[in-house]
Amino acid sequence: MAADHVLMRAEVRVFVADGPLPDWDASEEEIDRRVRQLKAIPEPVTGEEARALVACFGPDDCYGAAWTLLHRIETGPNPVLTDDPGPGANEWARRLYDRAVCGGLIPGA
Repeated sequence: MAADHVLMRAEVRVFVADGPLPDWDASEEEIDRRVRQLKAIPEPVTGEEARALVACFGPDDCYGAAWTLLHRIETGPNPVLTDDPGPGANEWARRLYDRAVCGGLIPGA
């Protein structure tokens, strides 16, 4: 991951360094800060950036910010996830995988 980290743009490194999106119980200031960080990431993202961003989904949709993150990830080379993330995966990783299958980018199980 260290080599990938070097290839990521500063905006992505900042967002990834702050970890997963907060849940609905986070303060308005925290959610707004993360949304600003996310919107500062230029499109399209690289494959390395997209893979790093997948780890930033939180436990819920964070008032729509998770959808923005999903769409930002999908601006990069697709598919990001080529293996089924499994039944215990974060719902957003599951969505990315399912959307790749439905879009014909990868074969379904």
